Amino acid sequence: MALIVQKYGGTSMGSPERIKNVAKRVARWQSQGHQIVVVVSAMSGETNRLIGLAREVQAVPDPRELDVMVSTGEQVTIALLAMALKGIGVDAKSYTGAQVKILTDSSHTKARILDIEERNMRADLDAGKVIIVAGFQGVDEHGAITTLGRGGSDTTGVALAAALNADECQIYTDVDGVYTTDPRIVPEARKLDRITFEEMLEMASLGSKVLQIRSVEFAGKYKVKLRVLSSFEEEGKETNGTLITLEEDSTMEQPIISGIAFNRDEAKLTVLGVPDKPGIAYQILGPISEANIDVDMIIQNVGHDGTTDFSFTVNRGDYERAKKILEESVKQHVGARSIIGDEKICKVSAVGVGMRSHPGVASQMFRTLAEEGINIQMISTSEIKISVVVDEKYLELAVRVLHRAFGLDQ
Repeated sequence: MALIVQKYGGTSMGSPERIKNVAKRVARWQSQGHQIVVVVSAMSGETNRLIGLAREVQAVPDPRELDVMVSTGEQVTIALLAMALKGIGVDAKSYTGAQVKILTDSSHTKARILDIEERNMRADLDAGKVIIVAGFQGVDEHGAITTLGRGGSDTTGVALAAALNADECQIYTDVDGVYTTDPRIVPEARKLDRITFEEMLEMASLGSKVLQIRSVEFAGKYKVKLRVLSSFEEEGKETNGTLITLEEDSTMEQPIISGIAFNRDEAKLTVLGVPDKPGIAYQILGPISEANIDVDMIIQNVGHDGTTDFSFTVNRGDYERAKKILEESVKQHVGARSIIGDEKICKVSAVGVGMRSHPGVASQMFRTLAEEGINIQMISTSEIKISVVVDEKYLELAVRVLHRAFGLDQ
C-alpha cells in the first residue's frame, strides 16, 4: 500500500462531468489499497473570472482581499469532488488550506509555504478517507488567507507529498507527460519516460508550461518523486506518464539532450554608448530590479573609445515599463547615447544533463542554426543548458531543426 498525492488542474476540474471522471479515477486508486490525498485547482477560467470581478470594483485590487476572493475557486472544487466521491460510495473529506493548516508567509498573492500540519490528515487517511485539499492557498500566522501565485496548486501538491512523506506525487494535466518539445510545433516529438529534476527545472523556466517552476524546485529540494500524467486518458489505456526523479535514480546513461524548450514572451533592450567603467551594470539594472522586473540574458560588449553597449532581455509584458525606466533614469543619470529595443525575439534552448560529459553540443547547435540562415543575437549557458535569442519569425524552424539535429525524433 502506498501513500499517493494526486493533483488535478483546472481543465481536469472544468465541469461537473469532468469532476465525476476524476472521482472515478481516485476511487480506482483507492480500491487498489492506496491512501490518496487529492489537491485540486479551481475550475478552468474561474480564477480569471474572479480577478476580473475584483478589477471592476477596484482598479488595483487590495492584495489581502484579492486572496480572500480568488481562494474561493478551489473551495468550490474540493466540495464538488468530495460530493462526487461520496456519490459513488467513497468516504471523502475536503480541506481548505487554512483547515489543513498550510502555514505561509504574509506575501499576499505570492506567498511561500513555511510549514504544514499533517496530523489531522493522517488520522483521516488511517480511517480510510480520501483527503481533498484546496490547492493554491494557505494561511499566515495572523490567520489571513494567502495564495501562492499562479500555478500554486502544483506547489501545494508537492509540499503535501513532502510533509506526508508520500511515495509519489502525481500531477494530472491535459497532456500525458513531458515531451522532447511541443508536439504542436514538432509532430515527431516524443514523450519522455523520465527526466531529471535539473532538466525539468530548466525546461519549466525556459517556457515549458507542463509544471510550475516552484513545484519542481520544491520536489527537488525534498526529493519528492514526481510523475506527470493525463486525466483525459480512457480507463484501461492509461500510460505511465513521465517520471521526474534524481539523476542517480536512473540506471541508464542519460541522452546528451533531453529536450528543446522555447519562450515567445521575450523582449530585448539595449543601452548604447554608456561609460565603460566599474558599476555600470548596477546603474543600468538597479532601477529595473527596484521595479520588480526580472532580467534574463545579459550581454555587455567589449568597451571601445571609453564606452560600451549593454543588452538584456525581459518578459515581453514588462518591455514598455522597462524601456520607460531606462529612458527616464538610466539615460539621464548614466549618460547613455540612446536606448533601443526589440519585441520580436524569442529564446530557444537545448537542455540535457548529458552535455556535462559530451563536448561539442554548443558548436552543433550553432552550426545547425547557421545552416538554416538563423542569426543568433544572444547566447546564455549553464551546465546543462544552452539558450540562444533569435528573431521570432524563426522560432518554429529553429525548434524543428534542433530537435532533428540532436536525434530527439528517433
